[in-house]
Amino acid sequence: MPIKIATWNINGVRARIDNLLAWLKESNPDIVALQEIKTVDEGFPRGEIEALGYHVETHGQKGFNGVALLSRIRPDEVNRGLPGGDGDEQARFIEGVYSVEGGAIRVCSLYLPNGNPADDPVKYPYKLAWMERLSAFAESRLALEEPLILAGDYNVIPEPHDCWDPKVWARDALFLPATRQAFRRLENLGLTDAVRATTDTVPLYTFWDYQGGCWPKNFGIRIDHLLLSAEAADRLLSTAVEKHVRAWEKPSDHVPVTAVLDYAAR
Repeated sequence: MPIKIATWNINGVRARIDNLLAWLKESNPDIVALQEIKTVDEGFPRGEIEALGYHVETHGQKGFNGVALLSRIRPDEVNRGLPGGDGDEQARFIEGVYSVEGGAIRVCSLYLPNGNPADDPVKYPYKLAWMERLSAFAESRLALEEPLILAGDYNVIPEPHDCWDPKVWARDALFLPATRQAFRRLENLGLTDAVRATTDTVPLYTFWDYQGGCWPKNFGIRIDHLLLSAEAADRLLSTAVEKHVRAWEKPSDHVPVTAVLDYAAR
C-alpha cells in the first residue's frame, strides 16, 4: 500500500485554510508536515481539518513560526521541539511516529531559521547552530534503522540550479557556502533528497516571493525538502512539486512537495 507524505509551508494556516482544505481534498496525502502555521495551538483550525478525516498535532507560536502534523492515522508518539536547544522557545520542530501496514514510519516537520541578514550577529549563527542540532538529532534517529522522513522548509538552496539566478542569491543566508555545507553534512549522514533522487529536472522550485513578479517570471528557489533515511528511500516510488497551488487565490509563497512510499508488507 503506498503512503503519500507531503510538506508545505502554509504561511499562516488561518489565512490559507480554504486553500489547505481544497488541497487536502485534491491531493489526498496520508501525512502532512506543515510549517509557519503562525498560531498558538488553541488557534489552529483543527475542526475543519478533522472533518476531512485527519488527526492534528501542533507545536504553535503566536504570530510566528509553528509546525504541525496532519495524518490519516493517530500517531503512536509525538515529540515537540528539536533536542539540544535549552531556552530556545521558537516552535520549529515536531516529530510523529506512526504504525502503518508494513511497519512504522517516523515523520518530522521542521522549519529551519531563515538566517537573514547574514551579517546579523544573532540570526545567522542561530541558523547554523540549529542545523548542527538537526544533524545530531538525525544521527540519533538514523541509529534506529527505521524509515525516517525529515520534511520541511529548510531555508537552504542546495545547488546553483535550485535558484533562478545564483548571483542574486550569492550573499543570502539561504545560499552561503556555510549553509550549503551544513546541509551536505546532514545528507552525508545517510539521508536522501527525495526530489533529486527521482528527477533531474531544472528549474524546479518550491518558493516564489510575493514581490517583484517572481511567480509569473518563474523567479523561484527550491528550499522545501524531504530527506529520507535509507530505510525510507528504499521504499520511495515517486515525488511531485505541486506547483499549480501557487496560482490559487491568496496562495502561500511555498507549494506542497510530496513523496509516495511503498508500504506493502515485506
